[in-house]
Amino acid sequence: MLIEAVRLAVQAIFRNALRSFLTVLGIVIGVASVIAMVTVGQGSTEQVASDVEKLGANVVIVVPGQDAMRGGPHGTTAPMFSTRINDTVKARVAAVAVSAPISQTRERVIFGNANRLSDVVGTDNRYFEAARWEVAAGRLFEPGEIQAGRAVCIVGETLRQALFGAGDPVGASVRIGAVSCRVIGLLRSKGASTFGADQDDFVILPLATFHRRIAGNADVQSLFVSVRDGASIDAAREDITALMRELRRIGPGEEDDFEVLDTRQFALMLTGITDVLTGLLSAVAAVSLLVGGIGIMNIMLVSVTERTREIGIRLAIGARARDVLTQFLVEAIILSMLGGVIGILMGLGLALAGARWLAVPFSPDPGVVLLSFGFSAFVGIVFGFFPARRAARLDPIEALRHE
Repeated sequence: MLIEAVRLAVQAIFRNALRSFLTVLGIVIGVASVIAMVTVGQGSTEQVASDVEKLGANVVIVVPGQDAMRGGPHGTTAPMFSTRINDTVKARVAAVAVSAPISQTRERVIFGNANRLSDVVGTDNRYFEAARWEVAAGRLFEPGEIQAGRAVCIVGETLRQALFGAGDPVGASVRIGAVSCRVIGLLRSKGASTFGADQDDFVILPLATFHRRIAGNADVQSLFVSVRDGASIDAAREDITALMRELRRIGPGEEDDFEVLDTRQFALMLTGITDVLTGLLSAVAAVSLLVGGIGIMNIMLVSVTERTREIGIRLAIGARARDVLTQFLVEAIILSMLGGVIGILMGLGLALAGARWLAVPFSPDPGVVLLSFGFSAFVGIVFGFFPARRAARLDPIEALRHE
């Protein structure tokens, strides 16, 4: 009986193909939107995790001021750090493997007729170790170059392409503002971050060179700290915080004038934003499923009215009320499931296009796909039951009289 009900339902659907498609359009849009939003959201989360991993293993970043995680003006009133503070952190916190001082600004870098406004960073070789930077060509700084503040630099892949095209930058001289320096190395590309920031658009100088010839001061803007393998990052953060309060003479009850951040906080912040946006957009998209269900109920009521005489004939020749109920309920379920299948295919296609456009991984979740399909079938049952029950309760004599 069920097979016969399915056959009759398919015939009725394809007898009015355009009307059937328009009926399930809400289901299609709802399922496609939910799948696309969730898939792109999961891809963004994976990209965030990948970007944070590129910062280095077990990394803690210490910055002057507060609100660094919320984009506040950290460092605008709080005093900067010094190389002495950086060395003290490494010497007195047992969990610290490497601590690198960092200062940076933005300057125009020039080579021949090509130029680009890029990040200019002052640091030493400890930063490359902590941040897992690998050299693609050339070498890192030599100890004598770091101590003497020689005019040498290492460039990122984006800056290389802007200034040298496909050429080898090692050995060339570039001008950073009014300072000329020789390129000794090229770092391997890390690509763009989740929100489009280019991680390879920079030139790195020895910290002493940066202080003397670029900044004109000895300020250190942040400490890039790598925690030893196996050590607790939370314990390391607490030890660094206590030490920084001591070094900066912050009394009991006084607020810190610095922040100690670890890469997990960046990941939680970024994934939190992604999850909220994905949830909101998915909730809006789910409304389309409700609209689609109402559309199915409406068109099934119209179908019952149009086929009243057919229903009367079936009842008159021996069909039971539950047979009529099953027929119309199966038709509603097939309609919604058809919309679910089309919505899944469309949603995966949109997610693939969105992932490529946003440069994030394409990570479809089979569980979400199955849940969307099951929900579309549930919508068919819920919104198809009332029209099916109305058809089953028709009086055969009155139905036969219907014109």
